[in-house]
Amino acid sequence: MKIAYTGLNLPEGKIKYDDPIILALANKISPKKVTSYYFDFLPDDYEAADIIVIARDRILDLLIQDIEKLENRRERISDTDEQAMLDRILLELEDEVPLCDKTLAEQDREYLQKLSLLSLKPTLVIDGNTVDVKELIPRAMEKAGFMFFYTAAKQEVHAWLIRCGDDAQTCAGKIHTDLERGFIKAEIVTVDDMLQCHGLQDARNRGLSRLVDRDFVIPANTVIDIRFNV
Repeated sequence: MKIAYTGLNLPEGKIKYDDPIILALANKISPKKVTSYYFDFLPDDYEAADIIVIARDRILDLLIQDIEKLENRRERISDTDEQAMLDRILLELEDEVPLCDKTLAEQDREYLQKLSLLSLKPTLVIDGNTVDVKELIPRAMEKAGFMFFYTAAKQEVHAWLIRCGDDAQTCAGKIHTDLERGFIKAEIVTVDDMLQCHGLQDARNRGLSRLVDRDFVIPANTVIDIRFNV
């Protein structure tokens, strides 16, 4: 996941997220390997970003690029309805709020997406110029609609990034394409329940796990084990 930022005292490059859930699972299971998730922090690189994080006093650094695109588009067209729509959106931007936080008509949003306006991307506006990376990452994930699921075994404890609303088979594909292709069932346990057990088999023996089908939407904070046949 790529996080572009402006006006904030943040590190640049790949940053490991010290996920408290990963740390708790690793402490409980003592695996041979722990694989945390690394985020890419990109100063000012809005085009490449999955989410933009920006200091409130620098919000115009982002919005001015959208304003220029809209104004340039308006100068090149003669359709009065399209001009009126562009005027309406330009007016919306005068209050310095990113378009992702605006209530837009569906047809307006579809049109603006074709213009690749930057503030349509999930944009997290931060008061002040200093923010802790560990605190920022969960806020950025929530804003962008992402979450983690986990695999937890003696061999490895691993955090996997998915979009909120992804199903069990999609999660299997994050681990390996063979698991997605040969998906049979996913066995799931909540993180809280897993932390009360000595491993997946113990959770299974206690009746804390359950099997779900490919289209089951995975909740946040879930440990998953995929059953498959290729």
